Amino acid sequence: MALLHVDFYSDVLGRAAQMDAILPEHSADAHWRTLFLLHGMTDDHTTWQRRTSIERYAEERGMAVILPDAGLKWYCDTPHGEAYFRFISVELVQIARRMFPRLSHDRADTFVAGNSMGGYGAIKCALKHPETFSRAAALSGALDAAALPFLQEPLEERAYWEDVFGPIDQIPGSENDLFAAAAALTQNRPELFMWCGTEDFLYNMNVRMRAHLEALGYNLTYRESPGDHSWKCWDRELPCALDWMLGGEVDACR
Repeated sequence: MALLHVDFYSDVLGRAAQMDAILPEHSADAHWRTLFLLHGMTDDHTTWQRRTSIERYAEERGMAVILPDAGLKWYCDTPHGEAYFRFISVELVQIARRMFPRLSHDRADTFVAGNSMGGYGAIKCALKHPETFSRAAALSGALDAAALPFLQEPLEERAYWEDVFGPIDQIPGSENDLFAAAAALTQNRPELFMWCGTEDFLYNMNVRMRAHLEALGYNLTYRESPGDHSWKCWDRELPCALDWMLGGEVDACR
């Protein structure tokens, strides 16, 4: 696999941006199946490489992986005009495909995944842009923006969250509400994968999202097992999510 560190200009953000790209070196495929892999709240575009074996996993499966830096904006178009969701879900895909012509443009070959905040971003990308992403996976996803534990902080400490999501009491039903997005999408639905550890502080919201998606009739693969909100769990579960994206048997996952 080749690892590229890419600095580029984003018209959507109006500034320089960064991504890493993991690309097959010896694949005979004319076009590469591609995963856009999103980072969590305390991380950046390099963390998946430092904390997991994503490069080895991608090589074993012949996949390309695009890892963008999205800062701390929760993959949202913020009230103050920072369009991080549009950057990730639309512009980044276009830029990556232009820079790396062997990335497949086929929806069936284009996936998105992430952990924690990145899990929220991944499911959001798939629900809002199902024409681009056929499958999305969330590991310990922070899937209910209105119920994030951090929002219980004193009002004077909530400026950051309202800078990202807008007024907290207006999240339900907004563009940032994944429960509402799932209900609104009735055609061309993506297939979804979720894993969460039973000791994870986000476990209850994952269970609620599972029930919501199943009630709506989504094609959902849901897994849970002992584990917390940590990289040792995400590295363990990542190969299963990748195999699921490629049509493998989830029951065979370790």
